[in-house]
Amino acid sequence: MKHGFIKVAAASPVIRVCDCDYNADRVIETIKRADRLGVKVLAFPALTLTGVECRDLFRHRVLLDGAEKALARVVKATEGKDMLVLVGTPVSLGQAVNSAAAAISDGRLLGFIPQRKQTAQFVGDGGSFHEIDSDETGFEAVPCDPDTVIWCQALPALGIAVELGPDTDGVWSREARNARAGATLIVKMADFPQTVYSTRDAELSARYESRHNTAAVMLAAPGKGESSTDNSYSGLCMVAENGDILSETEGEDSFAVTEIDVEYLENLRRQSGDFDWVDEDYTALAWDCAPVDTALTRRYSKHPHLPENPADLPAFCERMLDIQVSALVKRMEYARLDHCVVGISGGVDSTLAVMVSAMAVRRMGLPSANVIACTMPCFGTSTRTKSNAVVVAEQWGCEVRVIDITKSVLQHFEDIGHARDDYSIAYENAQARERTQILMDIANKVNGLDVGTEDLSEFIDGWCTYNGDHTSMYDVNLGLTKTQVRANVSHIAATTEDKILKAALYDVLACPVTPELLPIHDDVIEQKSEEAVGSYALQDFFTHHILVNGFTPSKTFRLAKTAYGDEFDDAELRRWLTSWCRRLFSQQFKRSCLMDGPAVQAFSVSPRTGLRLPSDGEAALFLKDLESIG
Repeated sequence: MKHGFIKVAAASPVIRVCDCDYNADRVIETIKRADRLGVKVLAFPALTLTGVECRDLFRHRVLLDGAEKALARVVKATEGKDMLVLVGTPVSLGQAVNSAAAAISDGRLLGFIPQRKQTAQFVGDGGSFHEIDSDETGFEAVPCDPDTVIWCQALPALGIAVELGPDTDGVWSREARNARAGATLIVKMADFPQTVYSTRDAELSARYESRHNTAAVMLAAPGKGESSTDNSYSGLCMVAENGDILSETEGEDSFAVTEIDVEYLENLRRQSGDFDWVDEDYTALAWDCAPVDTALTRRYSKHPHLPENPADLPAFCERMLDIQVSALVKRMEYARLDHCVVGISGGVDSTLAVMVSAMAVRRMGLPSANVIACTMPCFGTSTRTKSNAVVVAEQWGCEVRVIDITKSVLQHFEDIGHARDDYSIAYENAQARERTQILMDIANKVNGLDVGTEDLSEFIDGWCTYNGDHTSMYDVNLGLTKTQVRANVSHIAATTEDKILKAALYDVLACPVTPELLPIHDDVIEQKSEEAVGSYALQDFFTHHILVNGFTPSKTFRLAKTAYGDEFDDAELRRWLTSWCRRLFSQQFKRSCLMDGPAVQAFSVSPRTGLRLPSDGEAALFLKDLESIG
């Protein structure tokens, strides 16, 4: 199973109560449909072969015999198919009757997984291992245990646990116990009826349980129109993975199909350290299927560090801004400082930093003029960026200081014997370091804090001058990716009533990202960061999938093709991914000595609590994995 993907489906065909032959036909039709789509795990609702409303008939020999014959037909229909099929049926255990999941693959009944919690419909404890022999069912002897994990031989990290009927929503969490036993896919073969809140409640439950247990959750509820005696049924089917619902359908012949990423779940569990193997005395069933390169139909967001739903973005940005402002206020109050000093360039990072600083001093009850915004033009400064920087700072009421550093830098060139027309790295870095010296010295003079502007994305790729813009006294953007910085600036622009500020902010967003360290001609920005390190949206995508999710570069390339195939061809994606991998290792020395700054998400580049890597690590294994792309 390449990259850990496996296609799964939850299905709820329209059936007839008590008509086992008809119901077997519907199940077999669904199996054929799933097989055509490449599904490897297919789950039906509880009691699919009989319907959930049979009531006293569950104890009747005619119904039990009919269900057994229907199951035999379903088992035979799977011959030649390596799919794992989980179908609900009543099963007779001596004098007891239980609702159970029949686990089937390639013409074999692997075992029964009975419901543990008993209702008025069923009698028997259903809570201990029982081996059903051929005298009881007509099948070969098979295990029957509610505590069962089905292990996939072709994908060892895939363990499947099943919960039936009342077991799916009991107060005592079976999901956690199943996850601790190794199950990465929890199948809920439900029997609940449709209510006005049933879908909402099921969605909330699937999101929470899959997230809390770092698992995939697949649910199938009884089919649409199954019965109308005292309840109605909706055919709700869904698949969730680590808090996200990947596929959901409801209605006649409901069929929710998608791919789950077992490798992703395994990586998250390893990172958490909460899934040390614990022997829960579970019965293990083995199921095998041919390894396949599962075709991806699921969608991957281009901006994984932002909310999927645009309607959630304003609140998300307000939350990020509050984290930045609150952290800056705490640092200033602790250090007994009353001024912020910010170097403004007209780029999105410094624009956000100066606005956050203004918000912070206001929250402290200080005037906005306590923010000293310094624009320090030199060889590469354009009129456009300088103007935007000044306008934004002035509209927030900050004190603006224009300090031309050209003379100081030229004197420095003379001091170190550097030619004025030598545009090497020393030419660029001298300007960045001169700016940092000025900002820190001004901060010392005014009892202030030099507030840094670099963001997480720039620290990942090392696109900053060591001990230049790399350094500050406190960096409010340290925990934000470039896409998050842009989202915050865009949010402020969209919500401000200040028309002058709004226009300036939108122009800041329209400007290309640039360090402005090389000479310009005709006031045109020529030095563009993304031409050197690649699209920052793409970089943030790589960061999320390689560092947060723990994916290989080759798998990340595959996902990038899915998300960005309409913008970049394979050669471009490979070029920028190779660059990202090289810079991740070569630039670690800059991250090893970063200043303090607030994280806004679970991932950061803090050398204390975030990304901890050796400063002399090799990228060889990452680059070798990229070579496997071909």
